[in-house]
Amino acid sequence: MPKLLFMTGSLRSQSSSRAVAQALMSRVGDRATCETADIASLPHYNSDITDDAAVARLIDQVGAADGVVFVTPEYNYGIPGVLKNAIDWASRPAFESVFKLKPCFIVTTSAGAAGGVRAQGHLKQVLNGMMALPHPGKEILVPFAVKKVENGTFQDDDILAFAGAQLDEFLAGLD
Repeated sequence: MPKLLFMTGSLRSQSSSRAVAQALMSRVGDRATCETADIASLPHYNSDITDDAAVARLIDQVGAADGVVFVTPEYNYGIPGVLKNAIDWASRPAFESVFKLKPCFIVTTSAGAAGGVRAQGHLKQVLNGMMALPHPGKEILVPFAVKKVENGTFQDDDILAFAGAQLDEFLAGLD
């Protein structure tokens, strides 16, 4: 059974990105093992730090995963700094990190109409720089995401069906 690591780009416990990630994990069901990365516990990237337990855990999680699923909001036309920080930690050593040839699935969210399309492009550029493998399927954008969360649960059947179909393709490629 494939193992997926979900990494959200928001630290807020009630964020729409977390709600979308939870909905996708529920949709995966028993077809994969899912876990989440705790990027809040990471220190700011500093190559002088060589023995941080939270960094080691993240690197181990990425390394053990068959695929990484990113669900992130768009901040100022890009990915949030906290997500970039996590990626920077796991991207070492350069060109030989745990992200090298790692299949990655991307979902972006935004409070506005664009659904995080610019963050989608930004994250793909960052992943390509590490030689990760962004899923070549259709882009999953979640516009007006904040309005689609009710009592902590993401509520948009059309987006979940679309994202679920793409996630199914991603999972099939991991076998």
